[in-house]
Amino acid sequence: MKSKRLGIPIFGMISGADMIRKITFLCNWKETQNPFRNFAVEEYLMHHVEEGEIVFFLWQDRNTVVIGRNQNGWRECDVKRLEEDGGLLARRLSGGGAVYHDIGNMNFSFLARKKDYDVDRQLSVIMDGLSPFGIHAEKSGRNDIKIDGRKFSGNAFYRTGDYCYHHGTLLISEDMKDMMKYLNVDGSKMNYKGVKSVPSKVVNLSDLNGAITVESLTEALKESFGKVYGLPVHEIRSSDIPEEALEERIRFFSSWDWRLGQAREFSTSIEGRYDWGFIRLYFGVNRGKIEKASVDSDGLEADLIASLPGVLKGSRYEGSALAEALSSLPVETAEERAVLSDVTELVREKA
Repeated sequence: MKSKRLGIPIFGMISGADMIRKITFLCNWKETQNPFRNFAVEEYLMHHVEEGEIVFFLWQDRNTVVIGRNQNGWRECDVKRLEEDGGLLARRLSGGGAVYHDIGNMNFSFLARKKDYDVDRQLSVIMDGLSPFGIHAEKSGRNDIKIDGRKFSGNAFYRTGDYCYHHGTLLISEDMKDMMKYLNVDGSKMNYKGVKSVPSKVVNLSDLNGAITVESLTEALKESFGKVYGLPVHEIRSSDIPEEALEERIRFFSSWDWRLGQAREFSTSIEGRYDWGFIRLYFGVNRGKIEKASVDSDGLEADLIASLPGVLKGSRYEGSALAEALSSLPVETAEERAVLSDVTELVREKA
């Protein structure tokens, strides 16, 4: 009998209380390292998993900060620096804190119906998969897997109706310098009502055993998956998923409204000093748009400077959007033109 959704044979029922009759494996990190596609694939797999089936998905993102569903991207990372370096900010459906993904990190997802969903068993696939490398890991609290108190895997969870997933990171050889460069932006100028990430001690698995690579761990986890569930592992390919089924969700996960427009109320400021004087702009931002704005400046072009908050209200808190809003202001003198030019560059560079 063939699955109507993924075209994979369905195996007979296991005797006893175990109702899992099919285990499905997908690894696509050789094909894509795009977070928006990966989240679309993950969601597709979740909505198409059958009763009695567990899907195990391994994937990678390149140079990406991923924030939890209720977090503020500006609070959690240096968005400007990340994007200037060619990185991406992504928001996932699950909760939890911000994480950095690069090709030294591998991500996993377990997808199942509610009655088949068993986090402890799913985590045992990960922990047993490390045993051949001489690593004995343990679950810590609800969210982490650690070795000697050092975290190498953070986990998060999502459920909608009867469908569930549990996903997490696996630090193999992640660039810790990049992680520190992009994460945990200084919040001294930002007051925020949302959920802040809590830092913890982390370790790369390759530092514990040099034989652990993305490739070797993939094979070990695939083997562990079959052993833990006592079934043959049936592998599918990305090409088994219709491209048209992913397109709309890729657009959704990559959209500004989802990635940054979900941010809850916060306040921040940007400032600059120029030949004509000092200026600091204060913003109250909600859902990614400026609801309140004010200005502090010792500049002599008082009328122009006083008009800045009014034209910035309602704009996205994004450099190009703020610069476009400022372009509507009329200027009458060379001095006003210089002030407006500097302020425009200020918001373009720092917002």
